[in-house]
Amino acid sequence: MAVTVAQIKELREMTGAGMMDCKKALTESDGDIKKAVDWLREKGIAKAAKKEGRIAAEGLARILVDGNKAVIAEVNSETDFVAKNDKFLALIDKTLKALIKSDAKTVEDALALPTEDGTLNDSFVNAVSIIGEKLTLRRFAIVEKSDDEVFGSYMHQGGRISAITVVKGTDPQVAKNMAMQVASMNPTYVSRNDMPQDVVEHEREIIKVQMDADEKLANKPEKVKAGIVEGRLSKDLQEMCLVDQIFFLDQDKKCGQYLKENNSEVKSFVKYTVGEGIEKKQEDFAAEVASIAAGK
Repeated sequence: MAVTVAQIKELREMTGAGMMDCKKALTESDGDIKKAVDWLREKGIAKAAKKEGRIAAEGLARILVDGNKAVIAEVNSETDFVAKNDKFLALIDKTLKALIKSDAKTVEDALALPTEDGTLNDSFVNAVSIIGEKLTLRRFAIVEKSDDEVFGSYMHQGGRISAITVVKGTDPQVAKNMAMQVASMNPTYVSRNDMPQDVVEHEREIIKVQMDADEKLANKPEKVKAGIVEGRLSKDLQEMCLVDQIFFLDQDKKCGQYLKENNSEVKSFVKYTVGEGIEKKQEDFAAEVASIAAGK
């Protein structure tokens, strides 16, 4: 199938690979983005299958805690200037208060919630008419805990990156430290126990292909290669799991050890980075990909 400029652009932003490498990866993968990412990783061109994307949308992700219930929500604006506007902050506050009183599951549910303006959607419409920019509720998560658990929350730069944790234990500072860990080190899972087996196998296969392509390792005995694969896999998965990460406040211990010392256990977490995966504006790729489109 023909590879489009949009596909090349998306793959490049996901992997940081060059234009020609992205085109080749997509061609080899019949236009399948996921397979193209794997192809690049197998060739050592892309380091990870994690899409950070450009932080394209502005706004804030804020947190509200009320007893055993908390909510984290991301509201986007077109410019960073508006994100600092008092009226924008008031809209986020109104959004959080409406959500924490609800059992909303989707953005559509949330926008139908009652506010003094009528509905939350009416509140957004009113704010847009005053501020003059497109404002959207992008996503939210309502989190609940039991009486023997504590919330930890952290908002970096007022909400550019926000994280909330649910920790079994009694120390709010431990929970907050874990929220800061999540915000700064970006784990995907609490522990290996939470990681689906297909994710583990996928990472293992990527490493195997990388090794087969390495002339120094390809001819080693299978037992030796298997040991290297598992070693690399353990290191890669460690970075994805919160309890296996190095604790940011003490480089001599892992988060799991810190939690154990404080009789605590992370049950869950949510992290939002404002604008991740959203493009703020469309770039003109015509000049950059002219040679590619021409088949050069």
